[in-house]
Amino acid sequence: MGVPISIRLDDDVRAELETQARAHGIGLATLLRDIATRAARDAQRARIRQASEAIGHRVASDAEARAFYEEIGTPTTNAG
Repeated sequence: MGVPISIRLDDDVRAELETQARAHGIGLATLLRDIATRAARDAQRARIRQASEAIGHRVASDAEARAFYEEIGTPTTNAG
């Protein structure tokens, strides 16, 4: 279950967000929760991509790491 938080918004920002919420047929809290959830997921994906890129650079620059990955091969999916 989520934990409630309190935020302070400028009047014009709140008015704009309320307008967006009404346009989507949802409440302000739901809109803010959706925005925050999307931002958190995007940040997590970016962090994962950065870590994967760092691993790729490490493997590309290290002969032992390249040999390890060449030995185990590339993962495949077996559809069907």
